[in-house]
Amino acid sequence: MILQFGVILFFLAAGELIVWATDIPVPSSIIGMLLLAASLRAGLIKPRHVDRLANFLVHNLGFFFVPAGVGLMNCLGIIADEWLPIVAASVGSTVIIIAVTGRMHITVRHIIARRLRKKRQSDTKDYGISD
Repeated sequence: MILQFGVILFFLAAGELIVWATDIPVPSSIIGMLLLAASLRAGLIKPRHVDRLANFLVHNLGFFFVPAGVGLMNCLGIIADEWLPIVAASVGSTVIIIAVTGRMHITVRHIIARRLRKKRQSDTKDYGISD
């Protein structure tokens, strides 16, 4: 498990280095996570190198939200003053996300269905089979 922690820490440090060197406005943890995912996808890192620690972290994920919850409690005055814009932005963005996700789902299904129809047509032409 210590080796797995070292692998994850290496990618976090690599993300820190990239953000420090390039000054891009993306959190270093996100860069590190993308590097880890790319390394797993490319086969440079095997899932067994990180799976036990990753499972532990996922199973204890709720614990990591405690500091954020405490931070929110410290800002209750600001939230009380600005509740209407916060609720409007939350509801509006949720509606937009649902609409865009639904539209993308429909578009992808149409693309897949079109490809399957073309594949079936080419298969039947190859064998002289007609519908």
